[in-house]
Amino acid sequence: KPDGIKAKLSEKQISDLTHRIQNGGTEVVNAKAGAGSATLSMAKAGAQFVISLVKAINGEKNIVECSYVESDVVPECQWFATKVLIGKNGIEQNYGLGDLDEFEQGKLKEAVTELVPSIVEGVEFIANQK
Repeated sequence: KPDGIKAKLSEKQISDLTHRIQNGGTEVVNAKAGAGSATLSMAKAGAQFVISLVKAINGEKNIVECSYVESDVVPECQWFATKVLIGKNGIEQNYGLGDLDEFEQGKLKEAVTELVPSIVEGVEFIANQK
């Protein structure tokens, strides 16, 4: 059984919340009646990440961010997003995924199915740029 806030949610609430998170960009576009997108959210996340990188490069300790990095956390995926500890020379530690419950394992399996072709396409694209 999970702990924290998830332990207080029903399976339906978890499923509904997961759907909203996965479709947040579409929800923003729909709320704006097609007159905009969720790019401001992406810009904010990008800015926050760069600020964290600068802090780490300048020697600040305990800088943790979620980052899409090359790793072996998910064996089928050469690249995957996880929390990482960033230091002066880059990634000092990849925190991985932690323990996943059955629902999370199912969502991971769905993500891997969708991600693998995109990763292969991206790696091939970069290889062909040389």
